[in-house]
Amino acid sequence: MSSPRTILGFDYGLKNIGVAVGQELTRTASPLTVIKARDGIPNWDDIQMLIDEWNPQLLIVGLPLNMDGTEQAMTKASRKFGNRLNGRFQISVEWQDERLTTFEALEQLGIHSKLDAKQRDDVDRISAQLILQSWLNEQ
Repeated sequence: MSSPRTILGFDYGLKNIGVAVGQELTRTASPLTVIKARDGIPNWDDIQMLIDEWNPQLLIVGLPLNMDGTEQAMTKASRKFGNRLNGRFQISVEWQDERLTTFEALEQLGIHSKLDAKQRDDVDRISAQLILQSWLNEQ
């Protein structure tokens, strides 16, 4: 069996990209940080620093789907982001259904609406953690 992998998880957004780190050995994910994006384009240098620091063997990108499982505009944008991660860093990318993760993150923080969130970065980091944790749970 191959050794357990370190994995980075991403909650892609047009302004903010939440990032979490996880370990296959412990099957746990932890919120890490938020990368700022401009019109959906991340600061690639910030992502490079995370890649250098954590040396992940796999990247998980949240896939926003409608409640009925169909794709939406952000689904395409998330796929494009994941494909760019793969192309830039030569690390395998997998997608994880992220339905309800923002709602769950808000609930954990005791916030009723993302618009109310003073801690928007916390919401994005925790959403990334929930995406990565759900991927780990399914393995």
